Amino acid sequence: MSRIRPLEPKEVDNEAKEIFEDFLQERGNIPNMFRTLAHRPKLLKTAFDHFQAILKTGTVDFKLKEMLGVRVSQMNQCAY
Repeated sequence: MSRIRPLEPKEVDNEAKEIFEDFLQERGNIPNMFRTLAHRPKLLKTAFDHFQAILKTGTVDFKLKEMLGVRVSQMNQCAY
């Protein structure tokens, strides 16, 4: 159980709403990590930009990168 409650789309500012919309269009959900970071919009934006740079650049397919992230979290007993 998290100590900081993840925010709902109706609770965030316009910049965060745009980021949330991007997640909804691409994956159909908003990861809790980003919903929680929305309490600090600058951190949310920085994390989102970093996330995009990792997943959307390079020669490794986006889906493979996602699967690797899920598998690494499982191996570390971390809820992804």
